[in-house]
Order: sequence, then C-alpha cells, then structure tokens
Amino acid sequence: MQPSEINSDTDVPGFSLAVAAEGLYLLNLLLLPGAAFLILLLLYFLKVDKAPPLAAAHLSQTMNAPLWAGVLLILVVGLILLLGGFDGPWTWVVLITYFTICHASLVILGILGLAQAMAGRCWRYPLVGKTLPDGCHALR
Repeated sequence: MQPSEINSDTDVPGFSLAVAAEGLYLLNLLLLPGAAFLILLLLYFLKVDKAPPLAAAHLSQTMNAPLWAGVLLILVVGLILLLGGFDGPWTWVVLITYFTICHASLVILGILGLAQAMAGRCWRYPLVGKTLPDGCHALR
C-alpha cells in the first residue's frame, strides 16, 4: 500500500499503536518524564512481538532512542562535571547548553517520528535508531 492510497487510520495495520508510541515518547520528553516512559515500556513489552510492522517499527524506535539518549546524557554530563569541576561557572554554561541542544534535538526527532506515524510510514531515528522490521520497506 502506497502512502497516497491511505484514506484513514484503519487502512494501515498498527496505525494507532504507532501514533501512541510516538506520542508517549514526546510526552516523556515534554510533560511526564519517567511516567510516560514506564507506560511506553509496558506497551512495548506487551505489544511489540505481535504488532504489525508499522507499530513494531515505531515501538522499537521510541524505546531505543530514549535509552541511548539517557546513557549519552549521563556520560557527557558526568564528563563535563569531571573536567570542569562542580563549582566552575563555565561548567554550567557548557552543561546547560549541551542539555538544551540535545533535548531540543530529541523533541524535533520525536515530532518527525509522530508525523511519520500519522502518515502511516515507518521511521528510523538517525544515529540511534534500530533496524526497521521486515515489512516496513513497503510502507515507506
């Protein structure tokens, strides 16, 4: 099925689950950090194995991206604090700048992922995204 042939959300198997996954990813970043991630984690473990390719792709991407982001955030923030010292004013300038740029980038990627889910297309996050499941190539 080509994206131009999609008439409604019921035409694409896994549409609602894909949109929910991307929405929870953004909710985790913007409004309910931690709580939305736990809901997304529960949804992932309950649905990913039997989900259609579209939903499986978005579930996998929305689970992988925040895990990588969390690890990178902890490592880089730790490195900045280690090198700059806790009391250095430039340490905090660098730290806040790094966090702001990374957080804004993750939000933009989440918005792109949500747009792709709403269009009924598979999506792979750049750099940290997992390989798309079989069957996604036909939906892109």
